[in-house]
Amino acid sequence: MINWPNFVSQLFNGLVLGALLALISSGLTIIYGTLGVLNLAHGAMFMLGGYAGYVAYTYTDSFILAVIAGSLFVMVAGVVMERVIIRHFYSRSDEDQLLVTFGIGIVMVEVVRFFFGSLSMNVPPPAALSGITSLGFMFYPTYRLALVGIIAVALLALFLVLYRTRIGMIVRAGIEDSVMVDSLGINVYRVFMVVFGIGAMAAGFAGIVNAPVVSLTPDMGDSILVQTFVVVVIGGVGSFPGAIIGGLIAGEIISITSMINPGYSYVMLFAAMTLVLVLRPHGLLGSQSRA
Repeated sequence: MINWPNFVSQLFNGLVLGALLALISSGLTIIYGTLGVLNLAHGAMFMLGGYAGYVAYTYTDSFILAVIAGSLFVMVAGVVMERVIIRHFYSRSDEDQLLVTFGIGIVMVEVVRFFFGSLSMNVPPPAALSGITSLGFMFYPTYRLALVGIIAVALLALFLVLYRTRIGMIVRAGIEDSVMVDSLGINVYRVFMVVFGIGAMAAGFAGIVNAPVVSLTPDMGDSILVQTFVVVVIGGVGSFPGAIIGGLIAGEIISITSMINPGYSYVMLFAAMTLVLVLRPHGLLGSQSRA
């Protein structure tokens, strides 16, 4: 039954999901915009961050340390992945890049399954953020409310890195024209390594902060990867603001549709993506130069 409290609750759920998708998509769109690599292992990195944080929480009983450990672990994994494998595929065809990142994602999932099994794992929220909060017209889980703020801070940090630092200036220039950046004497491969690490860290951070909301499973990155690609298409490839807007739109579409008929949530999401592609082929905030 659809009523006002349920509708508002779903709006909040959509905001939480949208913020999460925005964070994951920002990492993916930065990687593709700068490196030109469509990373199909990005969903596995989201999952890997959750499990790395779970291990850290098991040994420390500290959610903050778990978040830090999970994020840093995936960042290091991303840097190693870029230096050892991805770097050799920059000049290869798009099909080769898709296949190698898809294979890396499968390996990550199966390694995690080997060590942890297929049973779901849980990471409890911090004690201060557990329970529910009264909003006057309804009750809502406290951690989910806090999660929006946590992700907003993470997105703000990414924004400052991209728009207020020298490395961010180089990254944005690389998105527009990596050849020109290289001709200016800048070591683009070092920049690529940093970008891949930042993008991976964004996915890992999202994985661990979302762990108290959704149980950890080795396959949890599959569905989030599909949603993330839709967000990137809607927002525009290579656009950081577009990833945020696209994430919020996708989150609300999935949440509101699920309230009416869960079976049509993906249908409406892809319908929205199709509409955007028809009206704006490069996405809401994408640029034609990166097409």
